[in-house]
Amino acid sequence: MAPTRRRRAIALGMLFTALGSPAWAGDFRSTTEAATILYDAPSTKAQKVAVLGRDYPVEIIVNLDTWAKVRDATGALAWLEKKALSEKRTLIVRAPLAEVVGSPDPGAVVVFKAELGVLLDLVDATPVNGMVSVRHRDGQAGFVRVAQVWGL
Repeated sequence: MAPTRRRRAIALGMLFTALGSPAWAGDFRSTTEAATILYDAPSTKAQKVAVLGRDYPVEIIVNLDTWAKVRDATGALAWLEKKALSEKRTLIVRAPLAEVVGSPDPGAVVVFKAELGVLLDLVDATPVNGMVSVRHRDGQAGFVRVAQVWGL
């Protein structure tokens, strides 16, 4: 490797080490605590900007050792402690009323309807006919249109 290219590569590596590693697009998780506090900086001494409930989906934007910068369904960015994150994937309904159907086929029967803000567990993130497999906390399951939810 040429000396100039090597210096650039080393500098870039040092920058990512100092700033934390960026998360890849679509790195979604959910919160684990009933009251997950969001901060304006990666410190418990920073200003508290919001509180999210348990199982709320967030997208990880930046990873630090014990902190993550996340985006919520409104598009707001904030920091939270990584210990408040789960590998569990959930979605939040962003349409006024989302129909969850029995299969991803056109004309499938509606199993249930979910209102704006309802949380759904993501069963399978692979879209089929523009739909993903979800489950409601009460046990009902089906497929919802990707455009009607956030967290994918």
